[in-house]
Amino acid sequence: MIKALFFGLATLAFGFVSAQDQNPPAATSGAKIVFAETSHNFGNVIEGEIARYEFKFTNTGTEPLVLQNVQASCGCTTPKWPREPIAAGASAVITAEYNSNGRPGTFNKSITVTSNGGEVVLHINGLVVPEPSKPKSPVIIKG
Repeated sequence: MIKALFFGLATLAFGFVSAQDQNPPAATSGAKIVFAETSHNFGNVIEGEIARYEFKFTNTGTEPLVLQNVQASCGCTTPKWPREPIAAGASAVITAEYNSNGRPGTFNKSITVTSNGGEVVLHINGLVVPEPSKPKSPVIIKG
């Protein structure tokens, strides 16, 4: 009984060892987009201001990177991105602009970047605060 159990375990162990890949995977070729950071908190933004942030990225792949689409989650956020291919090893930026006009309160927006190097979702957030009121001149009533 013990010999049969030992033989069964030895056979199972041999099967697991044989099933492992003998050769390491080949390096993948193509473009690969890597961002320095994928989110940014603006903190407090005064209502009416355009909040801007540049997301820096690098093509760490072996072929040119082409940004096929950069789509914001709403119309209050506008992305700007390079239309020309980014060479292997080169860097560029995607600029996110948030229009805070008429949008008091917290915001949390996303920008989806689609490229031949994969898809990445960027995030921006912050708090839109009312513009500080200017002191009014005193009213003088003469009688």
